[in-house]
Amino acid sequence: MRQETDSLGSIAVPADRYYGAQTARSLVHFAIGAERMPIEVIRALAMLKKAAALVNQGLGVLSGERARWIVAAAEEVLAGKFDDEFPLRVWQTGSGTQSNMNCNEVIAGRANELAAGRRGGKAPIHPNDDVNRSQSSNDAFPSAMHLAVGLALHQRLCPELERMVDCLRRRSREFSGIVKIGRTHLMDAVPLTLGQEFGGYVGQLELALADLRGRMPPLYGLAIGGTAVGTGLNAPAGFAEGVCAKLAEWTGLPFFSAPNKFAALASHEPLLAVSSSLRNLAAALLKLANDIRWMGSGPRCGLSELHLPENEPGSSIMPGKVNPTQSEALAMVCIQVMGADAAVGFAGSQGNFELNVFKPMIVFNVLSAIRLLGDSCRSFRVFCLEGLQPNSDVLRSEVERSLMLVTALTPRLGYDRAAKIAQRAYHERKTIREVCLGEGYLSMEEFDALIRPEAMVGNGGAGG
Repeated sequence: MRQETDSLGSIAVPADRYYGAQTARSLVHFAIGAERMPIEVIRALAMLKKAAALVNQGLGVLSGERARWIVAAAEEVLAGKFDDEFPLRVWQTGSGTQSNMNCNEVIAGRANELAAGRRGGKAPIHPNDDVNRSQSSNDAFPSAMHLAVGLALHQRLCPELERMVDCLRRRSREFSGIVKIGRTHLMDAVPLTLGQEFGGYVGQLELALADLRGRMPPLYGLAIGGTAVGTGLNAPAGFAEGVCAKLAEWTGLPFFSAPNKFAALASHEPLLAVSSSLRNLAAALLKLANDIRWMGSGPRCGLSELHLPENEPGSSIMPGKVNPTQSEALAMVCIQVMGADAAVGFAGSQGNFELNVFKPMIVFNVLSAIRLLGDSCRSFRVFCLEGLQPNSDVLRSEVERSLMLVTALTPRLGYDRAAKIAQRAYHERKTIREVCLGEGYLSMEEFDALIRPEAMVGNGGAGG
């Protein structure tokens, strides 16, 4: 052990650790749950500290030598070299101060080792005076929140969602010539093509993706430069703009200095908007997951319209059983995301005066939702959508037996007579054709000319 100090005095810290006193205290006082601060937030903080050091050097408030050591240590954190140095839980102070200081201490501790051969401590690099220069946890942490979420959306979720949309669009084209019976209210309806049905999923997810992208621009506004309450105390002129310019250069995303620092510290509407988009995406994916598992139900006593890929045994007691596990996993993720959005919404309402103090919980839930949705989109696409196949025999049989084909007779026979034909066919277990011909409503030629399922699907047969 070694002794480290902070404003409250001295505390023992494991000698092999780079972090210091404030991290050690947090491990004692916030031993709550098992959820660690997401590593995406840690990497975002490290990138922010790197940018701050370079900008502070350029503005003449940090020496070039100190900046070089800070940058070197921050780059190692960014590379994942010290991930185990960030053990703090999500459930800590609502400003994220402990995690901000955890990052300051690790970067300073490693910089001191590089510069002087001594791990940890405050010389020659001080965690507050140097690594945290021109910053406060109140502006650094929300900036890291936006940086982490923006990168996660851009690098993880949006690409996976695009691949899923592309897969569904391709499957829609492949299924464009397959006529099936539609369902409304879970009851038989008029025909459509399987391609049109899949085209509906394409449309839903395209809307969700467009909505998600539309929510991202406000996310690029960063609180950095606002320091403690939004006034920018102790931050030199040009600091915020310089940090944002470097982050934009490094990430390829258009980060900018938020014009209203008071709002950036005290409220989190951009993150709430992203969370609501994630909920909307979850709603679309939940419909897709449920439709696929319904259409794949069976294989003999369900709908059995689709053959789902057989990825693993489905039962420990029933041999040969295969379940729609990808649909179930995706559905659970969607419900989890909806619950996370509710938590984010409540947390976002808790801004008091100059600071919202539910920041760690907000970013934890948003990043968790992004990670879960990205992973489940990939899994569902690879292990379900790519391999599912239509059961052509069942689909054709359902169309032939459907009572709702009678809808095509309505212009000729009228609604009331067509309804009686459908009711009689149902009660007597006959087809529409048998009733029409048996009662002499239509000749065989007339019936065949009117009842053509492939002509009833409209001109949107290719779906999406």
